[in-house]
Amino acid sequence: MKFRWQSEVPPPEFTLTPGGWLRVGLRGLGMALVILLGVVIAVALRLIERPLYGVHRPWTPYVTQWVCWAVFRVLGMRHEVVGTPMHVPGAVVANHVSWLDIFALNACKRVYFVSKSEVAGWPGIGHLARLVGTVFITRDPKEAKAQTEIFEERLLVGHKLLFFPEGSSTDGMRVIPFKSTLFQAFFSKRLEHSIHVQPVSVIYQAPVGQDARFYGWWGDMDFGTHLLRVLAVRPQGRVRVVYHAPARVDSFADRKALAAWAEAQVRSGMPEARRGQ
Repeated sequence: MKFRWQSEVPPPEFTLTPGGWLRVGLRGLGMALVILLGVVIAVALRLIERPLYGVHRPWTPYVTQWVCWAVFRVLGMRHEVVGTPMHVPGAVVANHVSWLDIFALNACKRVYFVSKSEVAGWPGIGHLARLVGTVFITRDPKEAKAQTEIFEERLLVGHKLLFFPEGSSTDGMRVIPFKSTLFQAFFSKRLEHSIHVQPVSVIYQAPVGQDARFYGWWGDMDFGTHLLRVLAVRPQGRVRVVYHAPARVDSFADRKALAAWAEAQVRSGMPEARRGQ
């Protein structure tokens, strides 16, 4: 059964004004053009990149990074980075608040997301996810060995894989317990002595006058409605991405110890009022 975090408090309401609808049109068009341009450039580069470099992607990740940075410019939303993305081989783990996390994290560093397999079949989004090198996984234990081999291939060529160990997005007011399952892949013989894990805290500050949970997207919230709200609001808020010091996998006894450490690091980067569960 797919886990979705739910809140006892209903999502914040937001009323679209005529000015809001105008911003939806202008910002929506701007986002669409930026993404379309990025897709065209990435496809053209990938046609050259793939036969020459295979799994290596020396050019296209820069396109993805630029697109994500440009989206925040179009939205008028502040994007702040604290700390330094690691330069050693390894994976990145973060708390999960919204679909905006994809843009916020990609704008900082060239990363490849680890996503549930269902996303591959989503119209439009699935194609975009494949284009940018997303790794799709299933919860089936029978696939664990094959998925570990994929992780090994991608990590050992220098790709930074990013996943959300909470297993669900939240309202951004908390960090829920990390699931340790995916951490097991890092303890394979080929990986545990050579890769690091870097925890990252993603913190949203709502626009002035809006509910503190404004950017959170969770439970059964509709994507289209949430997108309209983000496009329409004025002034915008901000997102802060906090990079913590990485640690090598073999510094930990097992996946549970590694997951607990990563969770504690992510939690420590949140404002004090958001460190609970």
